[in-house]
Amino acid sequence: MVRVLRLAPGDALTLFNGQPFNDHYGEYQATLKAASGTVLVGDFIARDTESPLHITLAQAISRGERMDYAVQKAAELGVTQIVPLVTEFCVVKMVAPGILPPATLARPCASQDERTGKRIAHWQGIATSACEQSGRVRVPGVSAPQTFGEWLPTVNASVKLVLDPLAQTTLRQLPAPAGDIVLLVGPEGGLSDAEVAQARHAGFTPVRLGPRILRTETVPAAALAALQTLWGDWT
Repeated sequence: MVRVLRLAPGDALTLFNGQPFNDHYGEYQATLKAASGTVLVGDFIARDTESPLHITLAQAISRGERMDYAVQKAAELGVTQIVPLVTEFCVVKMVAPGILPPATLARPCASQDERTGKRIAHWQGIATSACEQSGRVRVPGVSAPQTFGEWLPTVNASVKLVLDPLAQTTLRQLPAPAGDIVLLVGPEGGLSDAEVAQARHAGFTPVRLGPRILRTETVPAAALAALQTLWGDWT
C-alpha cells in the first residue's frame, strides 16, 4: 500500500476477507493509520458481485505464465473453483501426495511436495489478486493438483462440459444450465482421445468454441465469457 500505491496516513481503503458478515458478503471501509500498514476498519457494506452461475474450472496444468493467466482470468470472470489437473499431454510434471508415480515412491518426496505446495499458494495468490483488481468479494479456491483419472469419478454437477475443437456442438446449442457447471480444459497438447472418450462416458458433453483452435490459456477465458453472456450476469 505504501511502497507501491504510495498511500499515506489518512487515505481511504476498501478491504475484504472473502467471508460473509451477518450472512452477507461485502467489503469494509477503512483508513490507513500509519505507514507501517496499520489500518482502521470501518463500516461493513454489503456487496455481492458473484455470478448466478456456479462454475468449476478443471484446468490441465500448463507452463508458467500460461497457467497463471488461466487462473487470473477465471477468477475475474466469476469461476467458483479451480482444479488443476495432471493429464496425459501435460508438459509440466507435477506430483502431489496421492498422485506420486511408481518410480518415486521409494524416494523422499518432501522437496517435491514443498514445490507443489508453493505452486498451489502461487495460484491462490493470483486468484486473490484478480479479485482485488475486479472488485470481487469472494475468492475462488484453488484445489491441490489431481490426476485426470482420480478427478473424473468425483465430478458431480448438473452440467459437465469438455472443450474439444473436434466437437460438433456449440455452447449456444445447449439448454440453459439448471445447476452447477464443470468446465474441463486440456493442456497445450490438448486432451488425448482416450481422455475425451472417458469424459464422454462420465457424462461430459464435448463442445467447441468456433472453427479456430485456441491456446490452452485462452480457452477458459473465452468459454467463461461465453457462459456469462449466454446465461450469467452479462445479459
